[in-house]
Amino acid sequence: MELDFDTAVFDKEYIEVADHREAIVRGGRHLLPLLPAAFTGVDQIGVIGWGPQGAAQAQNLRDSLGDAVRVKVGLREGSASLDEARDVGFTEDTGTLGEMFDVIAESDLVILLISDAAQAELYPRIFETLKPGATLGLSHGFLHGHLSNVGADFPPHVDVIAVCPKGMGRSVRALYVQGAEVNGAGINASFAVHQDVTGRATERALGWAVGLGAPYVFQTTLRSEYVSDITGERAILLGAVHGIVESLYRRYTDQGMSRAEAFTNSVESVTGPISGIISHEGIKAVHDSLSAADREVFRTAYNAAYPVGAEIVQEIYDEVASGNEVRSVVLAGRRLPAYPMGKIDQAEMWLVGADVRARRDGTPAPLNPFTAGVYCGVMMAQIDVLWRAGHPYSEIANESVIESVDSLNPYMHARGVAYMVDNCSVTARLGSRKWAPRFDYLLAQAAYPPIDAKQEIDGTPFASFLAHPVHAVLATCAGLRPSVDIFVD
Repeated sequence: MELDFDTAVFDKEYIEVADHREAIVRGGRHLLPLLPAAFTGVDQIGVIGWGPQGAAQAQNLRDSLGDAVRVKVGLREGSASLDEARDVGFTEDTGTLGEMFDVIAESDLVILLISDAAQAELYPRIFETLKPGATLGLSHGFLHGHLSNVGADFPPHVDVIAVCPKGMGRSVRALYVQGAEVNGAGINASFAVHQDVTGRATERALGWAVGLGAPYVFQTTLRSEYVSDITGERAILLGAVHGIVESLYRRYTDQGMSRAEAFTNSVESVTGPISGIISHEGIKAVHDSLSAADREVFRTAYNAAYPVGAEIVQEIYDEVASGNEVRSVVLAGRRLPAYPMGKIDQAEMWLVGADVRARRDGTPAPLNPFTAGVYCGVMMAQIDVLWRAGHPYSEIANESVIESVDSLNPYMHARGVAYMVDNCSVTARLGSRKWAPRFDYLLAQAAYPPIDAKQEIDGTPFASFLAHPVHAVLATCAGLRPSVDIFVD
């Protein structure tokens, strides 16, 4: 996918990613004085919703813009989040907190951060309320997918843009705060301009991303974003890691490990040393860091897990691209009042995990080579599915690797995979519950038995891994990485 954009406010540069050239904007706090120019014609930004993204983006934009542009939060009357917004300084008295449709009607840039299900339900009224010439901002392309499913479209009299941070809302805020000490600390973001009636859509999207603290901003399309994002959260970002570690935990206990050892060699290994190496040095470095004997274990596990990962991720991708997964989320949203999602954190494995985290003494978790091979095999399978579908290379790297190891996995390490599954967005929670069992069962049923039976396993996946162009892409992206890791309190 070849994309490019023009900006008169920010410096655009090009990066070489494998055999492609991509245009980006490199962020940093030194760019904050340029934001008023980026938001020319915008007197008020309305942030609608107070989930993790809403809370983070409202605070980041307010702190970045100061008095240049008003940032006002819009919530439903009687919302349980009103007090949370007031606690961090958004109040009715200062004109920075109001009823959501009032805020939509009066804002020049409306950043819609309510749940996907709520967007699907409320979009007709939201569209009617937008004033002509306003800009509708999304941080996820789900609504575009839903509109396509129902034969509708965005109103023709507004800009439609997206800025999509490649991390959870808590990471967006935490790294922005850290950025006060380290210029450029933040979460990467993609941006898309879907509709530009004012001629200012690109500048507003870039200004929004820079105001959030994104270290670098890369271009995509609204459809490419939601297809890759929804696929990713059902695969390696959440659903796959959930299924991988459950399958490994059972495998290790069956092999005689204690429950604590099994948890340490599965979950702690993934969220600790494996993620740390990938974050700083790339996927291939995980293999290269192992001893000769452990490399053989890694290769065997990788070759067995990759085909399973490729099969499931391709199925997920097809379901998302066809609109089926978006329909599934909308239907689930209608069922949730009668059948709310339960939590997974009371299962034995996750109770063991809570005890393991409580007993940490500073000793690093082991880099288990079998765990590493399985995890990297499924991660590379997702990369290849997106690669073959023609997604921008920066999008592939961020959705398959960077968001995982630099945003989500650190939270899983600090608080548990179960915590993440139980506390992310509704769309992601639904996806993890739906697809994690597929990864778990197919790994246990198809990937591990040939290894245990000492059957010969096709070595093609690992041979392709060694020469894969994604390693060069990740090296380029690493050059844009902030110098700090996220701090999870």
